[in-house]
Amino acid sequence: MDFDVIVIGGGPGGYVAAIRAAQLGFKTACVDNFIRDGKYSLGGTCLNVGCIPSKALLQSSENYAELTHSFADHGITCTNPQIDVSKMIARKNNIVTKNAGGISFLFKKNKITELHGLASFNAEADGKWQISIDDNGNKQQVNATHVIIATGSVPRTLPQIAIDNKNILDNAGALDLNEAPKNLCIIGAGVIGLEMGSVWKRLGTEVTILEAMDKFLPSVDEQVAKEAYKHFTKQGLVIKTGIKIGTITDTGSGVKINFEEAGASKEESFDKLMVAIGRLPNTQGLNAQGVGLKTDERGFIVVDEHCKTNLNNVWAIGDCVRGPMLAHKASDEGIVVAERIAGQHPHFDFNTVPWVIYTNPEIAWVGKTEQQLQEIGKPYKKGVASFIANGRALGLGNNTGFVKMLACTETDRILGVHMVGPFVSELISEAVVAMEFMASSEDLARIIHAHPSLSEVTHEAALACDNRQLHG
Repeated sequence: MDFDVIVIGGGPGGYVAAIRAAQLGFKTACVDNFIRDGKYSLGGTCLNVGCIPSKALLQSSENYAELTHSFADHGITCTNPQIDVSKMIARKNNIVTKNAGGISFLFKKNKITELHGLASFNAEADGKWQISIDDNGNKQQVNATHVIIATGSVPRTLPQIAIDNKNILDNAGALDLNEAPKNLCIIGAGVIGLEMGSVWKRLGTEVTILEAMDKFLPSVDEQVAKEAYKHFTKQGLVIKTGIKIGTITDTGSGVKINFEEAGASKEESFDKLMVAIGRLPNTQGLNAQGVGLKTDERGFIVVDEHCKTNLNNVWAIGDCVRGPMLAHKASDEGIVVAERIAGQHPHFDFNTVPWVIYTNPEIAWVGKTEQQLQEIGKPYKKGVASFIANGRALGLGNNTGFVKMLACTETDRILGVHMVGPFVSELISEAVVAMEFMASSEDLARIIHAHPSLSEVTHEAALACDNRQLHG
């Protein structure tokens, strides 16, 4: 079979790239090798064992926490509330299945050929790339003028212990526990560790998070990170930083961990251990070396600013290339590449990629942190506004956190916006739009925001950049 474009990987980067290529008139195929519950399932890590299922569990656990801790303030009480973890997991699985089926529907709608198996490069001949697909021993070859590599990433592991998703878990295992363990240790205080720690803590598990870095959330604005840490520890998460992990022993009935904290050796036992120490590019099996596809010392495929590799008509996007490992970053790169193949000239700006951590309070940001601006010597002014007196936040019963806006002292152009509080995952988009259009803090300050709404806090932060905050 011959195609104009073959996409290797059906995650949020790959399937979006395939759809956009098909919309542009290219004969397109997508090859995917992700297996869930013994069956091929489109959507990659994000849909199957990452972004989507974790948000489903976060919502379920949040509902339970509200019922057991907050609803009484609303006059809502119930006797002996229960959580059926197996039903919660089943709901999560149903959401994943529906979304994966939705991608298949979009492929059919856009006349994209859906292929499954492990794809690898053979050679380039007559202006086309020969791609081998191995579906559990059933092999076929397809050819394409352009190839988009969107193979994603895999969890980073520890040399001390192997993941079995029984007592030693990765993200997939932590999403499929059939009951809340009595206690859980998470190695890694990043996005995955904090979100999964929040899920199981709300359901009654004692959660300890061990982080190697000395600072908590070092990539987050320092003021935001301190605010988040305060609330997470108040909720009962035990977060230890500057930890050196020693031996890890699976005892059968649990896990024993030796570690060093502030120079002192310690040993603790847990029912379960989750390893969440980051992810690595998934490029194994592509035969990259065989065809001369260039990768860097960390295993990432080397691309230019347009996501083009060193090979003719071969592109790469998402987690397997430089930049943040974010689903929406991968999707946008997929769109950019498809349009580049069509001769268009789209742009991509890493500085306006939003980041979100879906804990409670949520954390979201875009652009430079205050610390980054200080490091590069960029003159800036800042405005900070709190949710504490916001009418909508008070009505929701969640008025923690704040919005911080950073703007250039000379031009007033917005340089970064950092949020911690209720539904900031939704509020951050206003900041992204503003920065994409090179808005000033005064631009946002002059825009009428609905009342009562959480977005009024963003408005107040913009006003505060010029010391004219109205409600603070």
